[in-house]
Amino acid sequence: MNSNPSPLLTLPEVEALAREAHATQKDKAGRPYAEHLQAVAAGVQSRGGSPEQIAAAWLHDAIEDNALTEEWLREAPLTPRMKEIVLALTKRKGETPETYATRILATPGARLVKDADLAHNANPARLAVLDGPTRIRLTAKYAHMHALLGVEPPG
Repeated sequence: MNSNPSPLLTLPEVEALAREAHATQKDKAGRPYAEHLQAVAAGVQSRGGSPEQIAAAWLHDAIEDNALTEEWLREAPLTPRMKEIVLALTKRKGETPETYATRILATPGARLVKDADLAHNANPARLAVLDGPTRIRLTAKYAHMHALLGVEPPG
């Protein structure tokens, strides 16, 4: 009887999986969603994030965006830390920003990934292509989350 667990997914495998899972999705500006995931993963790497945090960056929106399921995540050949970070970054329906931020701050490694996510989301060049009301709403939303997490907004 083979009791060896499946080998963990490598970082390139996680990236390929995330790209495939989000392949049909676009961001608010109509760009392929994988561009956002790539930018967040690069942001985590440039902030000194671990390979686990970089992998979590590739998957950070997968459950929230229905690209993958929580059941998939539970069974996936990922480290417990990667799964914890992805779950911490998954917003729940009806959840307040304060509750969401508290969970991120309580999960080791999650804040750095969220910082990279916010940095890309709040990038002025990215926001500039949105319509005025959406840009204003998102700018306020991202500023509020920056404050809750105690991270400096870009700029």
